[in-house]
Amino acid sequence: MTDIEQWFKEHEITEVECLVPDLTGIPRGKIMPSRKYLQGGKPRLPESIFIQTVTGDYPEDGTYIDPAEVDMQLVADLDSLRLVPWVDEPTAQIIHDCLYLNGEPVPIAPRYVLRQVLELYEARGWRPVVAPEVEFYLVQTNKDPDYPLEPPIGRSGRQESGRRSYSIDAVNEFDPLFEDMYDYCEVQGLDIDTLVHEEGAAQVEINFLHGEPMRLADEVFLFKRTLREVALRHGIYATFMAKPMTSEPGSSMHIHQSLADRQSGKNLFAGEDGHPSKLLLAYIAGLQRYIPAAMPLFAPNVNSYRRLMPHICAPISTEWGYDNRTVGLRVPVADPEALRVENRVAGADVNPYLAMAASLACGYLGMMQQLEPTPPLTGSAYDRDPSLPSDLSPALDELEQSKALADILGERFVRAYCAVKRAEYEAYFRVISSWEREHLLLSV
Repeated sequence: MTDIEQWFKEHEITEVECLVPDLTGIPRGKIMPSRKYLQGGKPRLPESIFIQTVTGDYPEDGTYIDPAEVDMQLVADLDSLRLVPWVDEPTAQIIHDCLYLNGEPVPIAPRYVLRQVLELYEARGWRPVVAPEVEFYLVQTNKDPDYPLEPPIGRSGRQESGRRSYSIDAVNEFDPLFEDMYDYCEVQGLDIDTLVHEEGAAQVEINFLHGEPMRLADEVFLFKRTLREVALRHGIYATFMAKPMTSEPGSSMHIHQSLADRQSGKNLFAGEDGHPSKLLLAYIAGLQRYIPAAMPLFAPNVNSYRRLMPHICAPISTEWGYDNRTVGLRVPVADPEALRVENRVAGADVNPYLAMAASLACGYLGMMQQLEPTPPLTGSAYDRDPSLPSDLSPALDELEQSKALADILGERFVRAYCAVKRAEYEAYFRVISSWEREHLLLSV
């Protein structure tokens, strides 16, 4: 009996959810009877799932995939095997990689993109370490998208109306929900750590324990799914939109990053004196140079750029500094073994695999090119000129023109990704907003 057969038997598994993260980070896949899965049932999906937009459409130009829309074979990553804690029948969930039927990997699959970046580090004897922090909002159910979102009603019977950063009482308003969240995460082995109330009304941040990038990307992917399910069971929504409410701060996914030697485990970002090493400074310089071109991976949606405004807890540039929360790249105060850089640019709406791949790629380029960062900023970065794209369309232009990023992430992936995001941008631009009707209908 194989390990997976034994695991299925111990947990009396009746069904298997075969999961694949698409470009947006949406779980795609198939559900199979466990017996069929163990008897060699090999689930397949069309390659076109990786070029489907968030609206369910496809780009007009499909030259980056096989015109026959060939099938992919799903191959289980058994390290991702977990129970689905919210269903009645014992069900397993497994994240799968995608291969063509000839055994070749699908280069536009997000897990493959991240794996390719990690192999560059492995070839150097390096082990990147990440720790994501994911923010989200709890909101009332909203069945009509024309109406603005509102904070939900907590245990007190009232809505949160003011900024309550780090308030324990504000978190306790939703204790039953968070207790279920922790229970579900424990069943799945998701290593979530700290929970804090953020600045927005009913805005919360979850911190993950540091670890290997693929594992942490898997955990963020599963956590988003888990939290949405928990919130629905409590009669509200959980949203990872970057900017869901006009008057509230946006939601981010900060990525703490360090670099260990694979043999010794030593933190290579700390010098012998405990100060930042040349590798860390080059890594920061790579982030500074290449983040503007990688922005569609850190800010993937039209809504993402509404978050990146000055003085509302979000960066507008790639300035860096020590213990400075206004910059895009922060080096927290830490002991040498924990010395790291925090990429504060990414929104909560990212695909975690692609955001981590992009951040690691930018840093890798900085180290390979031995770049030097600007001097660390000691004042407010909001007083500096913005250096990040302010809209999705020019951001896509920059990504398409970056040969360095295409060489690492894959030229075919970059073309497909940009085509999908341009199709989404064009779909958004065809919609007339309530602001236009309010201010232009009878005035111009």
